[in-house]
This record gives sequence, structure tokens and C-alpha cells, in this order.
Amino acid sequence: MIENLHKYLARLDLSMRETRSLICVGLDPVISKMPITDITKFNCEIVNSTADHVCAYKPNLGFYEAMGLEGLKHLEATIEHIRNRAPHAIIIGDGKRGDIASTSEAYSDSMFNRWDFDATTVNPYGGLESLEPFFEYEEKCVYIWCRSSNPGAMEFQDLLIQNDNNKPIKLYEQIALSATRWKSEAVIGLVAGASYANELENLRNIAPNTQILAPGIGEQGGDLKSVIEHGVDKSGRGLMINSSRSILYASKSSTDFGNAANMAVIRLKDDINKLLCENGFDW
Repeated sequence: MIENLHKYLARLDLSMRETRSLICVGLDPVISKMPITDITKFNCEIVNSTADHVCAYKPNLGFYEAMGLEGLKHLEATIEHIRNRAPHAIIIGDGKRGDIASTSEAYSDSMFNRWDFDATTVNPYGGLESLEPFFEYEEKCVYIWCRSSNPGAMEFQDLLIQNDNNKPIKLYEQIALSATRWKSEAVIGLVAGASYANELENLRNIAPNTQILAPGIGEQGGDLKSVIEHGVDKSGRGLMINSSRSILYASKSSTDFGNAANMAVIRLKDDINKLLCENGFDW
């Protein structure tokens, strides 16, 4: 472990080294795609089958909240199982919260105290004021939704605005630039979709030392080679690659989906590590 790191970065670094992996598995249960209907059992089997090969898990809260109280119980049970089966793993609460300061205080309390996530995702639309309550948690990480992987992302995120020098800059680039300047007890990271390699490269140039969470590998069409080449920092780290559907639903068999998830995550891990090696990085 590297000395004098922020506690979150030290934990993340240790998790990556223990598993030799940059992979974060998105736990986004969709019952119609699942081979079994028990969400807790499904999530636990996915964790059991992937724990030795991933550094993090990212439950997207929308999938659990859509089921009401029962969904939150599944989320609680899933978090407890990750802590027991994969204590090394970072758990990211993907809620993309953000509002006026008083509401963000409640959101941050929920994410970091009630659920005890190691990290969370936030929406920067309300500016610094809406993010500061999250920044107060010194052992956590706050990933700012910056450049997303959906086709409609450019509608707002690519809008040209003026920077401090009255020069044109895209909105997502300004968000990244601001993130490098804001003071925070927590680690500040960025969410950047893996399906837009040029934008990812721009973000890495703007924020060379910032942690990047990159969803979109797998069914969303992100190119793994480009993500590695443009997304890692100068040490070959600084990047978590999130994959969900291609791992969760690797098999429709109720008796084999865990094994299929295991094989899918090992293939992805091997592909990533091969590309890291080709770019001069190793564990």
C-alpha cells in the first residue's frame, strides 16, 4: 500500500492490488432478466462468484427504490453480504443525489451514515453548494456525474460555456476543472462514460490525478482498449471500470448463472490486465 494516501484511496489501492483488478460490478437487478426472482439470493450469488476478481461493487439505488420497502431490504442484505464475503471491496452507492444544501445534507447523511457506503455518485447541477455536504466526509469518495455514457449526454453536457478566461469550454469539461479546484475532506472523483473515448481523454488531461469511474463497458458498447489508453493515470491506476449486465446476465440458467458471471468477470479482468501490460503497467 502506498503511504500517506487518503484513507479511501488507500483502501481502493489495497483492494485493486489484492484482486489485481480495476473492475467494479454494477449490482442493478432487473427481475425480467434474472434467472431467479429472489433479488437478495441473486446478488449474493453474483458476489460469491466475482469477489476474488473485482475491487468494488456499485448498487444503483434506482433499481432498489423502484421496489419500495422490499427493495431497500434487498439492498441492505446485499451490502451486509458484500461486507462479509468481500471485505476488501469498495461499495459505491450510485444515487446521483444533489439538491439545495439542506436537502444534500440529508442525502449525504443517508449515503454515508445510514447506508455506510464507501463512495457515492452525485449530480453537480446545483453547483458547489449542493456538493459541499458530501465533501465533509473525510474517509469517503464523491464521484461527480460528469460525462455520461448515454446517447443523449451531449444535449447538455457538451454545451459550450465561457471559462474564467472568457474562452469556450464544454460544460462537462468545466465540471471536471472545478472538481480539481474544490476543497474537500472526501476524495473527489468523476463519472465518465466508457463509450466516449475522446471525452474520457479530455477528462484525464484536465484532471490527471483524479479518480475516474467509467461505466459503459459491455452492453453499452464502451471500447476497452480506448478506456485503458485514455482513462488510467500515469501510474496505470486512477480508473475503475464498471460492468453490470454482461456479468449479471451472462447466463439465463438458474443453476449456472453464478459460474457464468465468474467466467465473464475473469475474461474482462484478463483483457484489462493484458491491455495494462501492453501500455507499460503491471501489478
